[in-house]
Amino acid sequence: MQTSLHGIWVPLVTPMAHGEIDLACLQRLAERVIDDGAHGLVVCGTTGEAPQLDLAEQSAALAAVLEVAQRRCPVLMGIGGSDTFAAASRVLEFDDEDLAGYLVSTPAYVRPSQLGLLRHFETIADATARPIVLYNVPARTGVQLELATARTLAQRPQFAAIKEAGGSLRQMTDLVRETPLSVLCGDDALLFAALCGGAHGAISASAQIRTDLYVQLFDLVRAQRLVEACALFERLLPMVRVLFSEPNPAPLKAALAMQGLLRDELRLPMVSATPACREHLAAALAALDAVPRYRRAPAAAGDAQTGARYSLAHAMAAI
Repeated sequence: MQTSLHGIWVPLVTPMAHGEIDLACLQRLAERVIDDGAHGLVVCGTTGEAPQLDLAEQSAALAAVLEVAQRRCPVLMGIGGSDTFAAASRVLEFDDEDLAGYLVSTPAYVRPSQLGLLRHFETIADATARPIVLYNVPARTGVQLELATARTLAQRPQFAAIKEAGGSLRQMTDLVRETPLSVLCGDDALLFAALCGGAHGAISASAQIRTDLYVQLFDLVRAQRLVEACALFERLLPMVRVLFSEPNPAPLKAALAMQGLLRDELRLPMVSATPACREHLAAALAALDAVPRYRRAPAAAGDAQTGARYSLAHAMAAI
């Protein structure tokens, strides 16, 4: 049975210690996020510094997370790069693992046409039978996956979802209305509005700090408790803003280090967060520490399957 690509999915950072991946630390982070109610995990996404990891390191990171997840929580593997055939070959390296699918970004730097994007994703999909989550992130790749292209890809059921991080709420709501894709918000500052607009969940880097609160936000919107959801999102928003005030995942790793969960270490060209950012992080962490922890009720049949649209006007007024 295919995994539901709904809810709050957390792209894990890749902890480092003296230049090497700290696999034990990665497993502890995964365990923590699972215990806090995440609907799924992503390994080797942008937040995981995937471009700085070689194939052996990516394989080791995936194996470590899968060992912890053990069917309790589905896992997506990130696939990136500008060489279509190299990306398709990389899929083959991971295809024997117990994966929910692949998160595949648009190719960076080369800026292909929409037809080129179509062929890129189709070629990668031809290399596997697993679901593909499209990833539109023009700020990083320099190319926009247009609605018409997503609509064409969605005619093939293997393209099951899209992480939409183009900065446009309109694009997200259009994807909800005009495609069968599960639409996952990739712009954390738009999360509340996106959920109210019908998005099916999020792949959220900032959710790694307090996963339970993002799950609570998701549950509140689905229950149409929008006043409570809005109030919770307003408490999350200061942390979201500081986490993306400098290049991700530097502020996120700094925040996790402040919580004693990892070493604040990145690989070049990524560098650690600035002192000013750390000061804001400390204040944001203290504010979130005051928010009570959330524990979900036991999941009912069909839980996290709906993508109903709620009061988008109310959501927009909140951001």
